[in-house]
Amino acid sequence: MTPTRRRPGGAPRLTARPSTGLPELTDEERIRYGRHLALPDVGLEGQRRLKAARALIVGTGGLGAPAALYLAAAGVGTIGLVDFDRVEASNLQRQVLFATADIGRSKLDASTERLRALNPNVTLVRHEGELDAGNILDVLASYDILLDGTDNFPSRYLINDACVRLGRPDVFGSVYRFEGQVSVFAPPAGPCYRCLFPEPPPAEAVPSCAEGGVLGLLPGVVGTIQATEALKVLLGIGSPLVGRLLLYDALEMRFRELEIRRDPDCSRCSPRHRSDPLTEVVLAPAVGDPAQDLEIGAEELDRALRGPAPPLLVDVREPGEFAEGHLDGARLIPLGELAGHADELRGAVPVVLYCQMGGRSGRGARLLRDAGLTTARSLKGGLRAYRARLPRAGGNDVRTPRGAARGRSSR
Repeated sequence: MTPTRRRPGGAPRLTARPSTGLPELTDEERIRYGRHLALPDVGLEGQRRLKAARALIVGTGGLGAPAALYLAAAGVGTIGLVDFDRVEASNLQRQVLFATADIGRSKLDASTERLRALNPNVTLVRHEGELDAGNILDVLASYDILLDGTDNFPSRYLINDACVRLGRPDVFGSVYRFEGQVSVFAPPAGPCYRCLFPEPPPAEAVPSCAEGGVLGLLPGVVGTIQATEALKVLLGIGSPLVGRLLLYDALEMRFRELEIRRDPDCSRCSPRHRSDPLTEVVLAPAVGDPAQDLEIGAEELDRALRGPAPPLLVDVREPGEFAEGHLDGARLIPLGELAGHADELRGAVPVVLYCQMGGRSGRGARLLRDAGLTTARSLKGGLRAYRARLPRAGGNDVRTPRGAARGRSSR
């Protein structure tokens, strides 16, 4: 997508792929997409553009699920799906690709099955695993556009940097509690994510959905807007949210817009930095935290658990999260109750805390260190990183209780 044209009033418009060499529609597709063919701004040529298009969706959760459903229904010819997680019962409140019978299944297995049932004409490409600085450029290179359905800052910065490097539009979305945000980052037509947020926040300032909560409908609204923006870019119609941040407040049922300007000195999209090597963002520890070894990586923890003196694992999530799956042998002590257990933990072997993404366990490890447990550590990236780095890692794998995986299933 080349940003070359502007709509009346100065709003950027991204040029769609040329009309030559577009695939023809079958008779069945002409019937299926009949309502698109009747639209003057889409028509036969536009639907052929969509059939030729390739969209990459990173994350098939709350945002990626509605986006994938609508892009598949719209006839986007090739949809790439990136995920490494498994379906949990708590996902079903908002992740509409999945059903109760899918609990415990790979999200990629469940999502591709659902999308093929919706539209067998679409080619689905599975990318199982976690994107990192070493593989994201190879994955993204064959796609026209990326939809960011992730829920953590390191992934958002990595996606932004890769999209800038390869010149791909990045359709960004995020949700928290009752509020959502959407924008299209597409330099040089407009700013990139780093122009809006030059530096990531400290780890302690990043609550997860499990900790902060999210209205189940909210990702559906935001993910559908992301899909809408992607279709507009692929078709070359309308005014995409380039240089604009759309803010949605579900409680007030109000949309607002903020103008975003390009930073001429941006550390990624400015001309002198656009080709810089990709690096992975690490969230900074709390201000004033002297500990240099507060976190332990997945591989290091796995080795320690297999060693002669394994650490005590403490899951600081809530009981409902613990019941859906936890590390084998872990003890449940929710973060809000951790201070009351400091004395009994002080005499234990080294303690490793974990949560879903590392935020709560990081705060817990600092709390225990302040209480005198100088060896307390936090699992870097939480269970999500552990699953991605060490899928099915023998006896130290994430355990999903039989009742959680199958008890509410119709199978």
